[in-house]
Amino acid sequence: MKRILPVIVISQFFCTSLWFAGNAVIGDIAREFHLQSGFLAYLSSAVQLGFITGTLVFAVLGISDRFSPSRVFFACAMIGALINLGVVIAGISPAVLLLLRALTGFFLAGIYPVGMKIAADHYERGLGKSLGFLVGALVVGTAFPHLLKFAMVGLPWRYIVYATSALAMAGGTAMVLLVPDGPYCKPGQKIQPSLFLQSFKNRQFRAAAFGYFGHMWELYTFWVFVPIILSSYKAYFHLEAFNVPLLSFLIIVVGSLACVVSGLLSQRFGAKKVAAIALAISCLCCLASPLMLFNASQSAFLVFMLIWSASVIADSPLFSTLVAGNAPAESKGTALTIVNCIGFGITIISIQFLSAIHTSGNTRYIFTLLAIGPLLGLLALAAGQKSKLSC
Repeated sequence: MKRILPVIVISQFFCTSLWFAGNAVIGDIAREFHLQSGFLAYLSSAVQLGFITGTLVFAVLGISDRFSPSRVFFACAMIGALINLGVVIAGISPAVLLLLRALTGFFLAGIYPVGMKIAADHYERGLGKSLGFLVGALVVGTAFPHLLKFAMVGLPWRYIVYATSALAMAGGTAMVLLVPDGPYCKPGQKIQPSLFLQSFKNRQFRAAAFGYFGHMWELYTFWVFVPIILSSYKAYFHLEAFNVPLLSFLIIVVGSLACVVSGLLSQRFGAKKVAAIALAISCLCCLASPLMLFNASQSAFLVFMLIWSASVIADSPLFSTLVAGNAPAESKGTALTIVNCIGFGITIISIQFLSAIHTSGNTRYIFTLLAIGPLLGLLALAAGQKSKLSC
């Protein structure tokens, strides 16, 4: 039993490295395919769109509730890894590149929310702590391609793609071999297409879900723009030694520690209270960004980015805990999946919106618009307080 959580965490970390593999090498891809820099937004949104489509299909069919979640995780990890390798094929068109990233996102729907379902099936008590480690693994997996890019400087960008696919295959294999179905796993029955909507009739579940949606407006857009913010800062102050890939990794990966800490704190103070504090801090960071993003003090700028990165993700495992805790046991996997589906749909709108209005002249001010999400999330949590939101 002691090995279960570490295996889930490591497998999640390995497999989610597929998520931002394209973003880490976007500059190399753009040069090879003669693409504009704005293609990054389309590449990121392709993964999100694929993930949304996948989560919707998985939710409607109740895949993670009707079949062994470990086997679902394994199958999706293997297929996703093979599709990820497709981007190294010589001579593919930008349209095919987008399609491959979208298909990778589709099968990530069988990795990220299914991983949370597996954890929930093993750890009914202390779920906030368990999901803190699990979402922390997602953060490390998300940041890892940036570290690979730094470590493999001078090597062909295709090596990063090979490495992330190999990690995903290893993670999927470890999950299916070492993690059996959990003692709290309650298999679902026949396909019920409307089942994924039933949870929203519960006011407490709705409050948790809408808090998560507000959080998602900010999270992935922030992650996508971290390298852009750092590159803009480097250009503004003419900093030759400013290592954007390494700093991107360090800034994003600090969120993994924040997830672990927030999960542990939720054991004492409750998931809702800790989530609200993290959401409030990230909201303040959005509002303070015009003052800090081009601060002449490099130390102050980097500390601010680290605080923002920690707070922007710290509430994620706690919202998942609240969602799982307020969902029916027989449809817990489906509930987690559909909430992920809607949440990632919101990320596409946010990423595309900020990308469309972003210019080199408004980088200092544009991220105040991300505060909209945390503000609405805090209002949702306040509504949940009135309905005695559990966890």
